[in-house]
Amino acid sequence: MGKNVLALLLALVGIVVIDQNLKSIFLDGYRYYGEVIDLILVYNKGVAFSMLSFLDEWLKWLQLVVMAVVLAYVIRLNKRCYMIPVGMLLGAGLSNVYDRFVHGGVVDYVYWHYKFDFAVFNFADVMINVSVGILLLLHWKPQWCSQLDSNQ
Repeated sequence: MGKNVLALLLALVGIVVIDQNLKSIFLDGYRYYGEVIDLILVYNKGVAFSMLSFLDEWLKWLQLVVMAVVLAYVIRLNKRCYMIPVGMLLGAGLSNVYDRFVHGGVVDYVYWHYKFDFAVFNFADVMINVSVGILLLLHWKPQWCSQLDSNQ
């Protein structure tokens, strides 16, 4: 169990460090305006596409509770195959929640506007989607998880 939790924690810390460093570039004033994407500073008060912004200050506490439940579940489950993707998921989530506490909203900076307007997002948002994709693959291909966990 110790190596499994260590893998989770390393993934979590790695994502937080990368994400917060990227966000600091935009907090320091960097901007780029291009034909396909703009790199601009936006504070998102909600979650994806600003949903749940009506929860205001309660949103960050609700997110912390959900992340604590996920962490407790995956540690209790103790399956090696889930540790890194869940660490990525929790690291990205914690980095965004940190923004809510420090900046009053999530620091977003990538705005895709080529042929259609898309949401403004950040590295943590991408890592949330990647980690959920990995978890779905592991669910649909349980033999991959079995192979990883048999080496435990």
